[in-house]
Amino acid sequence: MNFDLTPEQEQLSQSLTRMLDVQYSFEKRRAIAASDAGWSPDRWRDLGEFGVTALGIPEAHGGLGGGAVDRLPVMQAFGRALLLEPYLASTVLGATAVSQVASELQMDALLPAVASGERRLAWAHDEAASRHVPLCGIETRARRTGDQWVLDGSKSLVLHASAADHFIVSARLGGLHDEPHGLALFLVDAGASGTQLRPFRLVDDTPAGELRLAGAIAVPLGDPADGARALAAVRATLATGTAAVCADMVGTMETAFALTTAYVNTRQQFGRVIGEYQALRHRIAEMAVGLEMARSMAVAAAVAVDDTASPESATDLPRAKLAIGRYARALCQTAIQLHGGIGMTEEYAVGHCLRHIHVLDHLFGDADAQAARLASLTPH
Repeated sequence: MNFDLTPEQEQLSQSLTRMLDVQYSFEKRRAIAASDAGWSPDRWRDLGEFGVTALGIPEAHGGLGGGAVDRLPVMQAFGRALLLEPYLASTVLGATAVSQVASELQMDALLPAVASGERRLAWAHDEAASRHVPLCGIETRARRTGDQWVLDGSKSLVLHASAADHFIVSARLGGLHDEPHGLALFLVDAGASGTQLRPFRLVDDTPAGELRLAGAIAVPLGDPADGARALAAVRATLATGTAAVCADMVGTMETAFALTTAYVNTRQQFGRVIGEYQALRHRIAEMAVGLEMARSMAVAAAVAVDDTASPESATDLPRAKLAIGRYARALCQTAIQLHGGIGMTEEYAVGHCLRHIHVLDHLFGDADAQAARLASLTPH
């Protein structure tokens, strides 16, 4: 497998990185995190003008097309900047779900504005009972009242919920809560009656929220009776999100590694730069190996999403998430140890890298959950 970026991907990565270096420095990120919204409409507009919000959205519906591999350098750049914008929530998760299950008319109405960044979606799927088992534990119910559909239930973790114009909500038409079948996807206006949002911040300052639905009016995406298509759309959305998170973690690892190598090569103790000590050199070498392994696994995750016909794709994705999660935690923990006390301060970026990794590791199932999935997929 070729793990190198194409010239076009490399050019996109470099251009995006240059823009983020200027517009999304760590101090500017801290100011954005301290704002009421927790993200920057100005920076989001910049991303739309840059074209990255159109990646992965079909060309027939106003996007640039492409798959997880094409989005890989973008997510790595966002990880390096510890981006707080609603890209994962809207462009990756929301748009993927719509493109997988909605009718052509619905896609025409929704996706062009998502591609330009004018409209933002949020993926409302996770519930308290579905922790690390995303295809089960869905208790939100959909029922038909006259010529309308209404939803009742609660979604526990909706990324960038307060920034969304519409929610893509999974709800059950039938079956038991511990079964993956009987689901459908619905579009809910963020201002619809019967919706109540409790916003909060995750440990890395990412905005999120709990969405409560009590008779909320909803529009089914596609045919609500086609449970097989809805289930396939949920699986595709979760897989796409997992690959994006893997790339995001790699970018965050790169920032933590760069900060650490710069620190140990300038910090002096007892008249010597601490990077000259052999024990620290070994720790840096271990970090470098982990980073290179994670880079390769992120590519494998993206390829697994784009090439679902491959017999290895079902296991490559959880294997990549498992490995990257462990490498990322080890690298960021080592980075803080080598920095000493400064690594845990609010004013220094390396501690924020570990916080971001902690959140990304848990999204779509942490390392233990991925190991369980691999075990279930491995023939005994």
